[in-house]
Amino acid sequence: MPKINIAIDGPAGAGKSTVARLVAEKMGYIYVDTGAMYRAVTLKVIEAGLTDGNNPASIAALAHKLSLQLKLSPEGQRISVNGEDVTEYIRTLEVNRHVSMVARIEEVRSLLVLKQQQLASAKGVVMDGRDIGTHVLPEAEVKVFLTASARKRAERRFNEMDEDSMTLDELEADIERRDRMDAEREISPLKQAVDATLIDSTSLTIPQVVEYIIDLCQARFGKEIV
Repeated sequence: MPKINIAIDGPAGAGKSTVARLVAEKMGYIYVDTGAMYRAVTLKVIEAGLTDGNNPASIAALAHKLSLQLKLSPEGQRISVNGEDVTEYIRTLEVNRHVSMVARIEEVRSLLVLKQQQLASAKGVVMDGRDIGTHVLPEAEVKVFLTASARKRAERRFNEMDEDSMTLDELEADIERRDRMDAEREISPLKQAVDATLIDSTSLTIPQVVEYIIDLCQARFGKEIV
């Protein structure tokens, strides 16, 4: 059975990464966490002191010097930058605050999009992000736009965070701010592809969303695809 590519887009905190990983596991596919790639670059931007956003050329130059590697492990997907495993450092509040700024830089997006397209060229990939179905993999056989209310997404992030320097209300406001930035950016803004299936996960569990997507793939390409 020929393999397909699955694109899962949506706003911050919608559960894209967890859902995409589980769908990939069930289908025997490769999971590509594009958000982790942007976060890894953002981590290095923070370390370089370039977070004021006034020098996108320097940020782009830094990104070009970084070698990103995604690897599967028994604990899940890991990401390394220039040989250093940074998986444990890319989900901090500081990275959260600056990742949208970094992702808006055209040269950074172009660089990472090329890497993502290369990873998906052989098919059998589940990829999640903000612009996968519209820009990175516009020919993906199955496209999903996964969303949830801002409050629900804030609750999910709040429960995942180790740091307590942000209240739930502050986190909700930050998510809404990121939504606006992602939707209003000039380069590959966050939006639902015209041929994507909308899934609102506000009242759904992760297993229910995973089952929905698997059923969607089987309805279109046959039960034997999984």
